Amino acid sequence: MKFSIKAKLSLGVGLQFFFIVVSVLAGLISVNFLTTDTRNILRANYDSLEYCRNMGIALEERDAKSLQTFSENLQKQQRNITEPSEKAHTDTLTADFAVFQSFPDSVEVQQRIRQLLNEITGLNLKAIQKKSEIAQQTGKTANIIMGTVGTLSFVFALILLVNLPHSVGEPIKRFTESIQQIANKNYAWRVDENRGDEFGEMAKSFNAMAAKLEEYESGNLAKMLFEKRRIEALINQMHNPVIGFNAEQVILFANNAALKILNLNSTQLLGRPANEVAVNNDLLRNLIVGLHPAELNAEIPTTAAAPLKIFADNKESYFEKEIVHVTVASTEGKGETFIGDVLILQNITQFKEQDAAKTHFIATVSHEFKTPISAIQMSLQLLKNEKIGTLNPEQTSLLASIQNDAERLLKITGTLLDLSQVESGHISLNVLPVPIKEIVDYALGATRVQAEQKGIRMEITYADPQATVLADSEKTAWVLTNLISNAIRYSYEHSTVFLTTQLHNGRLRVSVRDTGQGIAPQYQSKVFERYFRVPGMRTEGTGLGLAISKEFIEAQGGKIGMESDFGSGSLFWVEVLVG
Repeated sequence: MKFSIKAKLSLGVGLQFFFIVVSVLAGLISVNFLTTDTRNILRANYDSLEYCRNMGIALEERDAKSLQTFSENLQKQQRNITEPSEKAHTDTLTADFAVFQSFPDSVEVQQRIRQLLNEITGLNLKAIQKKSEIAQQTGKTANIIMGTVGTLSFVFALILLVNLPHSVGEPIKRFTESIQQIANKNYAWRVDENRGDEFGEMAKSFNAMAAKLEEYESGNLAKMLFEKRRIEALINQMHNPVIGFNAEQVILFANNAALKILNLNSTQLLGRPANEVAVNNDLLRNLIVGLHPAELNAEIPTTAAAPLKIFADNKESYFEKEIVHVTVASTEGKGETFIGDVLILQNITQFKEQDAAKTHFIATVSHEFKTPISAIQMSLQLLKNEKIGTLNPEQTSLLASIQNDAERLLKITGTLLDLSQVESGHISLNVLPVPIKEIVDYALGATRVQAEQKGIRMEITYADPQATVLADSEKTAWVLTNLISNAIRYSYEHSTVFLTTQLHNGRLRVSVRDTGQGIAPQYQSKVFERYFRVPGMRTEGTGLGLAISKEFIEAQGGKIGMESDFGSGSLFWVEVLVG
């Protein structure tokens, strides 16, 4: 007969409770019997011994007080008759005491009284011994009963301790193992159903679920294989190299373009750890830099800082590397689990060539523009000379306008030349220790006229006017001039532009803050991009000044950045090394 888990627990706990109650009752009854026997000994026999002893002492003294004591103890003994023949001896003692009171000097009467006292004492001593034996027997019986009940309770508790946890814990352990097998997609796993308890019902439900999952898995296996082949075909058709890695950086797949640039076949690459293959392949060693590290919380870039030069298509080509970290939702519901990386190389050779052609074109055109612009400026100077002839006011105004346009063209041409120098990657630097005040003074002088035209006041604060920095003074001054010019351009008339210098993280920071409109948050991350201009700003400019400033400062090992509170103005800062 099979019992349910609930029935087993109820039966086991109930029987254990029954044995505990029986043990307590047996103990209480045995203690009660022992207490009763002991009380009988003390109440009856011990009192008789005490009375006989007192009477014996009084008999020896034989004065009036002693006889009174004898009489009182005799009366107590008469009321404490508990043993057979004790009453006859007590009655005889009473009669002899009466004779003794009449003949107190009678030796014979005294001897009879002493003998009677000894006999009564002997009767009670024997009774005490007998009752003591009865109490001992009661104690033994109680020990046997309590020992038997205790032994049965211990044996039953031991049986429960051995069998009950096993009968409950073992099925739970098997179910846990079975759930892990299902989680590992071993849908053929089954649990023993031959149980008549709740675990048997659970086993039937579990096996039914596993059978459904196995059926679903087998029914979708062909579809999954087809989808896998289709994805592999799509990846192989991609012109850009693609390589896939699992969480342990083992190479899972690589398309034909990737195999071609690595100069390896699929056997040499697939299924092998990336680090192992990279030992004999320099290109792969560079490509796997940036794969997901062992520390899941580490921050790493997803794209290369600069394009990679790789010999492909029989020429030196340029590729941009992108690493996609793939995560899936955890089955335990604890966030996302990282499962691998996908490395994608985008061929940007065509764009690189076009960019180089554009840079060369800009440099050539800008250089060619400088000669005619210089000639225009020289001609303007000649026209202004009164020796050639006097100009009327209209002609003078026209010459001023031409002069401004020529200067603007010359400025744009200089900016384009700086841009071509930046894009070519050949920025010429002359880094020397130079006082920061000298650079600031130059930039302030270059923008003084612009500030005076709008009534802008400059407020300068030096942390240390004597501080020197390691920088290219010409390019750093150009950057500060550009920042101050922008601050003046975007400030309201008759406002103040603040310029401060301070030490910051071991560098000297120069900050330029205006009190203009500021830059909207959605545009702040783009201000250092080339050709970017904040929409809605009615100001002149090519959108190249900040981009070139960033290149100049970073080429010197410095930093540049900005902060803006829309509606309250902007702050641009430059950090250079302390000299």
